[in-house]
Amino acid sequence: MSQELEERIQRAVEYFMSGYGCSQSVVAAFADLYGLDEIMAKRIAAGFGGGVGRMRMMCGTVSALVILVGLDCGQTEGDDREGKAACYKVVQELLETFKQRNGSVICAELLGLNGCTVVKNTYMPDERNAAYYKKRPCAQKVESAARIFAEYLQNKQIQ
Repeated sequence: MSQELEERIQRAVEYFMSGYGCSQSVVAAFADLYGLDEIMAKRIAAGFGGGVGRMRMMCGTVSALVILVGLDCGQTEGDDREGKAACYKVVQELLETFKQRNGSVICAELLGLNGCTVVKNTYMPDERNAAYYKKRPCAQKVESAARIFAEYLQNKQIQ
């Protein structure tokens, strides 16, 4: 892995550890490659944290992978079925890699909240403190997703 890509992976973790959401952290670490500034990247990814708006559905880091793949190879013509298919193929491959490495792409499952139901008005994020970071695997998931995207970029350059 190149030094530059390793630095992006670490930047994603640093963003998360400084309070940004999991999705924001991963997208912001790579956004400049696609002409997005850090602020806009964080805004685009803001609602995907906590498994999409803290509803514990698809993990925010996985949503970040989808966003980044769209930026990297998303089709821009409405009737470009081949372009859509190419993008979907990459999304499916990267999400499968994430699932293999982490056991799931679902936030609740990754947090060990199997069978939980979302209660209305639970949109307030948990306070970030030592206990939060100790009981949550989120920083590791941020690193995993960032590494998966970095590997994708590296493999793309080799081919």
